[in-house]
Amino acid sequence: MRRPTKDSSHKLSAESQRLVSISQAIVQASSRIEERAWERQLDTQLQRLLKSGHQDTVDTTLNVLFKEDLNAYDTLMEGVEAVSESSTMVEQHDGAEKTFQALLVAAPILAWTRFSIASGTVPAELLQTLSAHFSAHLLADGVQMAMAPTLFSIDQLPRTHAETYTTTHKLAQAAHKGTAVKPIAKPAETAPFLADTRYLMVAIVAPLGVPLFRWQEPQFQSTFMVERANALEQWRAQAGPTITRLLPGCGVELLLPEAYYVACREADKLIRPVSVRAAVHYLTNTLGVEASDLRAVIAGFGDESAEGQIDEYRVGFTMRQTADVIYGIVWPLYGQEDEDGTPVEGLSAAALGGMGEPKAPLDEIIGHLNEAGVTHIKRHNERFVTEYCDDCDAPLFADPTGELVHAEMPEDAPAGTEHFH
Repeated sequence: MRRPTKDSSHKLSAESQRLVSISQAIVQASSRIEERAWERQLDTQLQRLLKSGHQDTVDTTLNVLFKEDLNAYDTLMEGVEAVSESSTMVEQHDGAEKTFQALLVAAPILAWTRFSIASGTVPAELLQTLSAHFSAHLLADGVQMAMAPTLFSIDQLPRTHAETYTTTHKLAQAAHKGTAVKPIAKPAETAPFLADTRYLMVAIVAPLGVPLFRWQEPQFQSTFMVERANALEQWRAQAGPTITRLLPGCGVELLLPEAYYVACREADKLIRPVSVRAAVHYLTNTLGVEASDLRAVIAGFGDESAEGQIDEYRVGFTMRQTADVIYGIVWPLYGQEDEDGTPVEGLSAAALGGMGEPKAPLDEIIGHLNEAGVTHIKRHNERFVTEYCDDCDAPLFADPTGELVHAEMPEDAPAGTEHFH
């Protein structure tokens, strides 16, 4: 479940109230037939709002439902994500209508480096190679596709459901008609992190009811989890060298391409342990020390208005013999992680990593620190109010005494491109 934006209003417009009513009706439906009838009404309402750019109506409704009816909130969130990342197209063929379905897919790439992680336009030759591998190893036979000619950073992805809706329809039309997609004219600037995620975005199109992915095809349905794992293995093996050319000087890990929102959330979670490893690697190599010479200070942070809710953990690094925070990373929490441990979303973790008991975020952070060689760890039981530097907006970290400070590398440390993730 995604947390809403901070600003909210209880004053609902007629459009918002309509969304509330339909969402609640879906929750209370007593049969699949009734539920699907309400879902079609919700889809129609959301398509009209997103097509006309009325994101504020959707956001206001989500904010109110988050406070007043969590079941309806989940239903509306699921609906708006589905409508914005998928579409249908109807065409006339020999006097009969034929309906096509389209889905926006994200292919996440975890990347880490001591230098900089590239983003931006993908050269035509490399785009053609990646498209060929994507189609051959991930898609069912006959599925059309169009890959955006951009390696997206998080800052360059669609920021709202309405923008996602526009992107989905633009790429779907290109996939269906076989036309080229233009690169982003003025992509947003990307902050240089030691570990970050990059994305390829693809629209896939097929006749309604036809399998979209290889593991959906009839011959694989009884072993679809194995086929998903095989598809990822082939995608990594075949597309990996091309991705490495796009991201020189970086270590990379390709994740399974999935529906847009699921893929993005999975990448958001999986980049966090990579950030821990990248931070320790950077500090040990830059300062010429061993991981055992470092101390990690972990503290939970949350909004001042939220009663006891932890939104993120911040990990500050010091040398064991000093209290000065020299570097830090942010470990954001998603969904119910602060209450129930780390939930598995989608099937990628289940199919590819095995099912197990989810760890609480704090235990997970400590585990990754230990694996990286950092064994001296200070945990603050106090929950801190989320604060940032007034001058540079960098997050403030708790030092061993509990004082919030700006992370500063030693003056004699070599200059680099380090940022806080």
